[in-house]
Amino acid sequence: MAKTKYIARNDNAFAAQTQTFKFNIGNYAAILALTLDQITGQAADADYFSYVLQCQLAMQNGAQQWTSWKDIVRDGGAPPLPAAPPAPTITTAGKAAVPTAVATAAPVPPTFPDPVPAVAPGVEPRFRLLVKQIKANANYNEAMGEALGIEGPQETGPDLSTVQPVFDVEIIGNRVEVGWGWGGNAAFLDMCEIQVDRGDGKGYVPLAFDTTPGYVDTQPFPAAPAKWTYKAIYRVGDAQVGQWSKPASITVGG
Repeated sequence: MAKTKYIARNDNAFAAQTQTFKFNIGNYAAILALTLDQITGQAADADYFSYVLQCQLAMQNGAQQWTSWKDIVRDGGAPPLPAAPPAPTITTAGKAAVPTAVATAAPVPPTFPDPVPAVAPGVEPRFRLLVKQIKANANYNEAMGEALGIEGPQETGPDLSTVQPVFDVEIIGNRVEVGWGWGGNAAFLDMCEIQVDRGDGKGYVPLAFDTTPGYVDTQPFPAAPAKWTYKAIYRVGDAQVGQWSKPASITVGG
């Protein structure tokens, strides 16, 4: 069964993915022939990207607070209530400790995480190259990839009994172009079988078994006008799957 792409698109999910890799790669470094520099470099990338995301979040939250406060300062209105004081804590001597800080209505500067060493731009490209090397290793297997977070989840395929090509035909120069596509199901289909009826009494005859969307019919046009009609169906392996497309006709020649 086909899988989705293994790189997480969401920034937070990608950061979590690189951390999963960092924490687990030590178990497989030797068998995958990774160097210490590669391991420490990926760890530095993972930590710095996570740090950048935390700083970004702190700035975003701070910006929202200061924007709201700016509006109140300019236009007036009821400021937000101060935060409730923290509950007293019990000291080792058994006495209640007085809270030392209570938030004010005005926003305060954001608190940033502890800094980590910066890395050069390109965390994702470097991660992709490292994963490519790992997956090319003869000792790599899917179980390792699952542990490292570099195997995409299984895709749920379409109902192959219902898939149906949708396409159009048009004349470009002295050829007919059949503009078919995969309908979003390229991972689950192998080819598109196209047939044509050239209006010559032979009915539909095979035209092509195409694996690349968009087919050009190179049959020369007849001297007299004729209607050519096309239809298509998807194939997986040697078998047709799904439904025949609706016929698409075009007049050629003359």
